[in-house]
Amino acid sequence: MDLGANFAAKLEPFLLMAKSLKGAAAAKLIQDATSAPGVFVFSELLELPNIQELGKNEQHEKFLSLLQLFSYKTYQDYLRHKDSLPPLNKVQTTKLKHLSIVSLASERRILPYSELLKALDVSSVRELEDLIIDAIYLDILRGKLDQKEEQLEVEYTMGRDLEPGKLEQVLAALQDWASTTAAVLSTLDSKITSIVNETAATKQRQIDQENQLQKNLKEVYDKQKDKSLGGSAMSNRRYPQTTYVERGDTLMDVDEAADFSKGKNRKASQEANPKQQRKRNKF
Repeated sequence: MDLGANFAAKLEPFLLMAKSLKGAAAAKLIQDATSAPGVFVFSELLELPNIQELGKNEQHEKFLSLLQLFSYKTYQDYLRHKDSLPPLNKVQTTKLKHLSIVSLASERRILPYSELLKALDVSSVRELEDLIIDAIYLDILRGKLDQKEEQLEVEYTMGRDLEPGKLEQVLAALQDWASTTAAVLSTLDSKITSIVNETAATKQRQIDQENQLQKNLKEVYDKQKDKSLGGSAMSNRRYPQTTYVERGDTLMDVDEAADFSKGKNRKASQEANPKQQRKRNKF
């Protein structure tokens, strides 16, 4: 649930009663509304015609000013104009100090203790921290106390009622915020596009390098293969394969075996025809 989302509902009973009240009764209603627990927004009550009529009565005018004080002013405003305002009870004083913290937090995220002590007219750090912790539990702001640095770090705050004439300032602030946001988004889009393009280029370079590496490896492999095949051919020409046969307990190659066989056959033929040999020798 958003901060302050149920505050309007807490004001609703006072709105119903205020529609039928005037004069002193309406002034008393303002005192009750500003003292009621959980009621922190008052613009709808302030806008009612019978409440605005209190400003025309000198006796009740100060109660209209009191309602304006709780709607969009601070505790310092009360101290400056306290003589023209009804006195505050303890509950009203604490509530106005809580609302003052919200106003200060809407201007800056970091609030030093020294500044808060002065703005809330608080005499001790312990009292100040109790006020801040109560405000956090009441769901009118979110943040954390940095006791080491003596400061309040604000995360979120409820929204207070707008003072007349301040709407233009809020619109200008929103326009500045929208322009700043648009510029930041444009810068982020440019950065994202640049990163995407660089990533794609890097990936393509890696692919190109891998392809070149594979090409170089293939060329080296092909050269080694051609060299190996050429060496094998030379080896075959220089050292023809020799087939060996066994003769008794001696190995001889095929050519030697053939020559030996021819000589043996010749000798056998001469032994088989001795007469023919002798006859040849005779002539």
